[in-house]
Amino acid sequence: MANMNTLTRNQKSDIRLIGKFVEVYCTGKHRGAERTPVAQPAELDQRTLCPECASFLAYAVTRRLKCPLEAEKPTCKHCRTHCYTKPQLAKVKEIMAYSGRKLMLRGRLDYIWHYFF
Repeated sequence: MANMNTLTRNQKSDIRLIGKFVEVYCTGKHRGAERTPVAQPAELDQRTLCPECASFLAYAVTRRLKCPLEAEKPTCKHCRTHCYTKPQLAKVKEIMAYSGRKLMLRGRLDYIWHYFF
Protein backbone atom coordinates (compact mmCIF):
# COMPACT_ATOMS: atom_id res chain seq x y z
CA MET A 1 0.00 0.00 0.00
CA ALA A 2 1.19 3.49 -0.77
CA ASN A 3 2.54 5.59 2.02
CA MET A 4 0.11 8.39 2.81
CA ASN A 5 2.84 10.95 2.05
CA THR A 6 3.71 9.44 -1.32
CA LEU A 7 0.37 9.40 -3.08
CA THR A 8 0.54 9.83 -6.83
CA ARG A 9 -1.20 12.71 -8.53
CA ASN A 10 -3.80 10.28 -9.92
CA GLN A 11 -4.44 8.75 -6.50
CA LYS A 12 -4.96 12.19 -4.97
CA SER A 13 -7.29 13.18 -7.80
CA ASP A 14 -9.33 9.97 -7.56
CA ILE A 15 -9.60 10.14 -3.76
CA ARG A 16 -10.58 13.81 -3.89
CA LEU A 17 -13.23 13.00 -6.52
CA ILE A 18 -14.79 10.03 -4.68
CA GLY A 19 -14.74 12.08 -1.47
CA LYS A 20 -16.68 14.90 -3.12
CA PHE A 21 -19.19 12.48 -4.65
CA VAL A 22 -19.75 10.70 -1.31
CA GLU A 23 -20.15 14.04 0.47
CA VAL A 24 -22.81 15.23 -2.01
CA TYR A 25 -24.60 11.87 -1.75
CA CYS A 26 -24.51 11.93 2.07
CA THR A 27 -25.82 15.49 2.21
CA GLY A 28 -28.70 14.66 -0.12
CA LYS A 29 -29.66 11.19 1.08
CA HIS A 30 -28.86 11.25 4.80
CA ARG A 31 -30.05 14.70 5.82
CA GLY A 32 -31.12 13.80 9.36
CA ALA A 33 -28.07 11.68 10.20
CA GLU A 34 -25.42 12.92 12.58
CA ARG A 35 -22.24 13.82 10.72
CA THR A 36 -18.66 13.89 11.90
CA PRO A 37 -15.48 15.10 10.20
CA VAL A 38 -13.62 12.35 8.34
CA ALA A 39 -9.92 12.74 7.65
CA GLN A 40 -8.55 11.73 4.27
CA PRO A 41 -4.99 10.76 3.38
CA ALA A 42 -2.17 13.28 2.92
CA GLU A 43 -3.19 16.90 2.39
CA LEU A 44 -6.61 16.09 0.95
CA ASP A 45 -9.76 17.86 2.11
CA GLN A 46 -11.58 16.74 5.22
CA ARG A 47 -15.16 15.58 4.63
CA THR A 48 -18.15 15.69 6.97
CA LEU A 49 -20.14 12.45 6.64
CA CYS A 50 -22.58 10.18 8.43
CA PRO A 51 -21.14 6.89 9.77
CA GLU A 52 -22.46 4.85 6.80
CA CYS A 53 -20.90 7.15 4.20
CA ALA A 54 -17.68 7.51 6.22
CA SER A 55 -17.36 3.74 6.25
CA PHE A 56 -17.92 3.54 2.49
CA LEU A 57 -15.39 6.32 1.82
CA ALA A 58 -12.77 4.57 3.96
CA TYR A 59 -13.40 1.38 1.96
CA ALA A 60 -13.16 3.24 -1.37
CA VAL A 61 -9.91 4.99 -0.40
CA THR A 62 -8.37 1.71 0.74
CA ARG A 63 -9.35 0.01 -2.50
CA ARG A 64 -7.97 2.88 -4.57
CA LEU A 65 -4.64 2.81 -2.74
CA LYS A 66 -4.37 -0.95 -3.30
CA CYS A 67 -5.22 -0.79 -7.02
CA PRO A 68 -2.99 -3.31 -8.84
CA LEU A 69 -3.19 -1.35 -12.11
CA GLU A 70 -1.61 1.90 -10.90
CA ALA A 71 0.74 2.30 -13.88
CA GLU A 72 -2.04 1.91 -16.44
CA LYS A 73 -5.05 2.90 -14.32
CA PRO A 74 -8.20 3.41 -16.40
CA THR A 75 -11.31 4.95 -14.88
CA CYS A 76 -12.97 2.47 -12.54
CA LYS A 77 -15.98 2.22 -14.86
CA HIS A 78 -13.73 0.87 -17.65
CA CYS A 79 -11.40 -1.22 -15.50
CA ARG A 80 -10.96 -4.90 -16.34
CA THR A 81 -10.39 -5.77 -12.67
CA HIS A 82 -13.00 -4.39 -10.28
CA CYS A 83 -11.62 -3.81 -6.80
CA TYR A 84 -15.02 -3.45 -5.12
CA THR A 85 -17.17 -6.31 -3.86
CA LYS A 86 -20.56 -6.61 -5.58
CA PRO A 87 -22.54 -4.74 -2.88
CA GLN A 88 -19.94 -1.94 -2.76
CA LEU A 89 -19.85 -1.78 -6.58
CA ALA A 90 -23.62 -1.25 -6.60
CA LYS A 91 -23.24 1.42 -3.89
CA VAL A 92 -20.55 3.34 -5.79
CA LYS A 93 -22.68 3.28 -8.94
CA GLU A 94 -25.61 4.70 -6.95
CA ILE A 95 -23.40 7.37 -5.38
CA MET A 96 -21.81 8.38 -8.69
CA ALA A 97 -25.15 8.56 -10.52
CA TYR A 98 -26.82 10.64 -7.79
CA SER A 99 -23.90 12.96 -7.15
CA GLY A 100 -22.97 13.36 -10.81
CA ARG A 101 -26.40 14.71 -11.64
CA LYS A 102 -26.40 17.00 -8.59
CA LEU A 103 -22.96 18.42 -9.36
CA MET A 104 -23.79 19.05 -13.00
CA LEU A 105 -26.99 20.86 -12.00
CA ARG A 106 -24.88 23.03 -9.70
CA GLY A 107 -22.71 23.99 -12.65
CA ARG A 108 -19.77 21.65 -12.01
CA LEU A 109 -19.30 20.85 -15.67
CA ASP A 110 -15.80 19.53 -15.01
CA TYR A 111 -17.43 16.41 -13.52
CA ILE A 112 -19.17 15.58 -16.81
CA TRP A 113 -16.06 13.65 -17.86
CA HIS A 114 -16.38 11.30 -14.88
CA TYR A 115 -20.13 11.01 -15.21
CA PHE A 116 -20.13 9.88 -18.83
CA PHE A 117 -16.72 8.22 -19.07
